[in-house]
Amino acid sequence: MAVTICTHPFNPYEVLQAYEATHLHALGAIGATSLFIGTMRDFNDGDHVKGMTLEHYPGMTEKQLDKILIEAQNQWALIDSLVVHRVGDIFPKEPIVLVAVWSSHRGDAFDASRFIMEALKSKAPFWKKELLLNEQERWVAKNSHGYQSS
Repeated sequence: MAVTICTHPFNPYEVLQAYEATHLHALGAIGATSLFIGTMRDFNDGDHVKGMTLEHYPGMTEKQLDKILIEAQNQWALIDSLVVHRVGDIFPKEPIVLVAVWSSHRGDAFDASRFIMEALKSKAPFWKKELLLNEQERWVAKNSHGYQSS
């Protein structure tokens, strides 16, 4: 399990490849990898958005993300998991978050990946301030409803 908070743009595919090469290269038990990449879009709540500042609570954010990964590990049969999350100034099309989950079976990988992403959105201390096309700024009040199993 690993959590990284970064202040610079990252290529999620390069991060994933490097992590697999250094942490998972010898594990033949992996039968499924579930990957989620969240990118910044240029609209929200009916408005055009030209950028945002994503803030976090250093130390507490990482602890909460670690706790979420442990919850997923306890609920599903996972081999490993990774969360990389961006903070700072972010612009449309840039990756914000990478969630990767490795398991022997796809069901565990899919379900854990969804759980981790939804828990991250609803429990981790991140705050978004959007910069709209008209130069107005606003804080995003509602992020997610959390995990909803079907």
